Amino acid sequence: MATNESVSIFNSAYLAVEYVDSLLPENPLQESFKNAWTYMLDNYTKFQIATWGSLIVHETIYFLFCLPGFLFQFIPYMKKYKIQKDKPETWENQWKCFKVLLFNHFCIQLPLICGTYYFTEYFNIPYGWETMPRWYMLLARCFGCAVIEDTWHYFLHRLLHHKKIYKYIHKVHHEFQAPFGMEAEYAHPLETLILGTGFFIGIMLLCDHVVLLWAWVTIRLLETIDVHSGYDIPLNPLNFIPFYAGSRHHDFHHMNFIGNYASTFTWWDRIFGTDSQFIAYTKKMKKSEKKTE
Repeated sequence: MATNESVSIFNSAYLAVEYVDSLLPENPLQESFKNAWTYMLDNYTKFQIATWGSLIVHETIYFLFCLPGFLFQFIPYMKKYKIQKDKPETWENQWKCFKVLLFNHFCIQLPLICGTYYFTEYFNIPYGWETMPRWYMLLARCFGCAVIEDTWHYFLHRLLHHKKIYKYIHKVHHEFQAPFGMEAEYAHPLETLILGTGFFIGIMLLCDHVVLLWAWVTIRLLETIDVHSGYDIPLNPLNFIPFYAGSRHHDFHHMNFIGNYASTFTWWDRIFGTDSQFIAYTKKMKKSEKKTE
């Protein structure tokens, strides 16, 4: 009975979203996107699209999303939004981070990306324009991937903080106590594999088109670079997402080393009480701000 009710609710929600979609004006970029997608299919093989296309998407999106945070350090006005104001970025740390990123991206992640084509072939994942899911289904599946990844990340990340293994793997990522956007994927190769597994679980369960791979990569990179940015920007649209952790939540993790283990949402930390120190710190900071006013 409960299952039938759940199905009925989801069907009603789906029909409601379809109705809203029918009322929206046509996307002016859709035709251009369709032409570009068709051109890609006509001129490149599936292996080239799945492998080199995925690599280009990852590298372009990663450094594009890192760019605003990188530029903020040169804009005096933005300093008031930096969370740890006493720990500015240094050229030495950023250069060191960039070199490790290149190694991780091309020596660890690229071999994994090379398996994308075989994954799509084995599971018969389509590439065609006609089979591309609607935007709301794409967002729903990306949300599902985010929930799965966040769950994996919370428990495995917490495990990596265990005193017996922390210094061997996760300590590398905590080298920078005040994080900056580019540091999001600065990690030990084993950590890249361990925590990165959570990214692929959702894809294996929910992927119904190759575009989902790229959409999920984009959303995941946007999230992880945002929480590592070191800046709490007013009216950041991501902060309007219910239960979204945000930059202050994860910045405290780097500053304190304990607690706030989730990657995207706050519910696991709240359920297990691993955000207690963060909550106490936040209350303390608010009280001190009131006294200085």
